[in-house]
Amino acid sequence: MSTLLIRGGRIVDPASRLDATGDLQIVDGRITMIETDGHLPVEGDVIDAEGCIVSPGLLDIHVHFRDPHRGQLHEETIASGSAAAVAGGFTTVACMPNTLPALDHPEWIGYVDAAARSADLARVYAIGCGTVGRRGREQAPIAELISAGAVGISDDGDGIEDDAMMQSVLETVHAQGTCFMQHCQIPSMTRGAVMNAGPLATKLGLVGWPAEAEEAMIERDLGLNATIGARYHAQHVSSGGSVELLRRARTQGQPATGEASPHHLLLTESACAGYDTFAKMNPPLRTPADVDGLKEGIADGTITVLATDHAPHPAQTKATDFTSASFGIVGLECALPLYRKALIDDGVVDWPTMLAMMTVHPAALVGLDRIGLGRLAVGGPADITIIDPAAGWRIDPTAFRSRGRNCPFGDWPVTGRAVATIVAGRLRYHLQEASSRLATALLEG
Repeated sequence: MSTLLIRGGRIVDPASRLDATGDLQIVDGRITMIETDGHLPVEGDVIDAEGCIVSPGLLDIHVHFRDPHRGQLHEETIASGSAAAVAGGFTTVACMPNTLPALDHPEWIGYVDAAARSADLARVYAIGCGTVGRRGREQAPIAELISAGAVGISDDGDGIEDDAMMQSVLETVHAQGTCFMQHCQIPSMTRGAVMNAGPLATKLGLVGWPAEAEEAMIERDLGLNATIGARYHAQHVSSGGSVELLRRARTQGQPATGEASPHHLLLTESACAGYDTFAKMNPPLRTPADVDGLKEGIADGTITVLATDHAPHPAQTKATDFTSASFGIVGLECALPLYRKALIDDGVVDWPTMLAMMTVHPAALVGLDRIGLGRLAVGGPADITIIDPAAGWRIDPTAFRSRGRNCPFGDWPVTGRAVATIVAGRLRYHLQEASSRLATALLEG
């Protein structure tokens, strides 16, 4: 029998609204006791969590691990991505299907599961394709993908542009009791586009990407879904107008949600002014007004999920001209303090609200709440993130466990960090600087 006691931390469980100092005991991978009115007796190993937040294990339901790979192995693997996840405090991630081959067949859903079990770090789930090859022409075998273990459906990297196909996918997703996660981009409006449309793009001589390309797809989708009622999720929302569309749909009773990423909360199009390819995103960085719109949507509960869109790329695909460079950044290992900087330090939300957007809300969206993920409950799985909210550090992409280094936040001073990541009761990451606070027996094991 394996016993672990986490002692004296601020236990924050947004699902049950628990926020109190106390002890938490784990036996054989499950939470057996939570005590906030005294101390639990010491049995087995002990982690001293005084001054730290003891949170449900963080979930990121939008990552790109580039695996299966067929030539992409230099970018990321499920093993390297899982190492990055636990280093950032994430116990569970969901992989997008824009791999080679795409995750449009049950075999590839099984491949992701097997690779994750082999890595034995974070829990890794697959998001299956909505259409075969993500080409938007033929519906994928969605029921089979869900049966094989996919926790959601998306053609991420591309939006489904055809109205009839989108309606069919939404109907099937609804019938299967899962969610559809839309990459909101109308291709005909963004051909050759590389940054936000506006005076700066014109000044730089770059093709502009209008916010309407995102908003029009969301508006179309919500119109189709009004009579279907599928769980609809807008990925990496970048426009204040998109927030308003989601707000209106939610007011009308639609199960519509949206997610925000660190870069869209902290950076604007001005980061592109020096042709810095690390600032090239899909969707692009937009205006300060859009950042304000996203934060308003988070504050009022319109945006319910925080997700990184972790997208590693080889160095050479960023070390080129802006137009030719790859879109995207890595984010798993620095997301937590960046969210804290954008949302808590800026007075948008408090710690319990922010953690809800990283635990119970994403777990519910992809159905992982059914197995107890995203919460701290007696009898539930012991997936736990211990956070030191006062830890100050500088982001160093060269030290990332991810194979990607394409991060625009290099050398940023930040505060707050995961010091321990526990998956199914097993310590899967600890911060070396915090070693004195963790159980010696755990570290040696």
